[in-house]
Amino acid sequence: MERLQKYLSRCGVASRRHAEQMILGGRVCVNGRIIHEMGVQVDEARDSVTVDGKPVLPSPDKVYYMLNKPQAVVTTCEDPQGRKTVLDLLPKELRIYPVGRLDYMTEGLLLLTNDGELANRMAHPKYKISKRYLVFVRGFLTDKMIQTLQRGIALEDGPTMPAKLELLERDASQSTFYLTIFEGRNRQVRRMCEAIGLPVLRLRRVQVGFLQLGDLPAGKYRPLTVKEVKQLRKLLCGQEGPP
Repeated sequence: MERLQKYLSRCGVASRRHAEQMILGGRVCVNGRIIHEMGVQVDEARDSVTVDGKPVLPSPDKVYYMLNKPQAVVTTCEDPQGRKTVLDLLPKELRIYPVGRLDYMTEGLLLLTNDGELANRMAHPKYKISKRYLVFVRGFLTDKMIQTLQRGIALEDGPTMPAKLELLERDASQSTFYLTIFEGRNRQVRRMCEAIGLPVLRLRRVQVGFLQLGDLPAGKYRPLTVKEVKQLRKLLCGQEGPP
């Protein structure tokens, strides 16, 4: 027996958080009964689970992909406003979902998988998975601003953790730098820059943990290598396989 939202995540339907939203939205049925509350337990051997009327079955194989998300694409499985989603950039037969998210105008490295447990661990703050961004801001990034970003900034949802910054260039009109953070808050990098008075002009995530975007073109994707998957599992789960 396992919780319904965990079962949906394990089957590659959605992340556990999104699965909870599906349940609260009345989209999930167990044995023909619509479920509206958390805490329901299911047994995959005996119970019939559907989402929007479609049967949900465990995914036989775990798959892991890296996508170079372009601007003006939403990091969701579906969008009520009809905007292009990251899943529109992948083959229809892949039943995977994004790990975390990049906001609408942020581009760069995004992981997608049907491995719910690994996805949940990557998003959990205790693992402190690093995320490196290439940041373009309007205005001159002073040394004092650099120190402020590195120490952490008080945002409305609490102070940020210390960050790492590598300055590339700066002048009166624009500054460019790499910023590495160890959290995954909503629009965190943009809000940090806004807090020091330098609005973001362009933002690209170039690395998550040891995984680097490299020369993967915008809008394109690739499966992670067996070596990369093993390294990810070792980092998050304390063991390598199976990939």
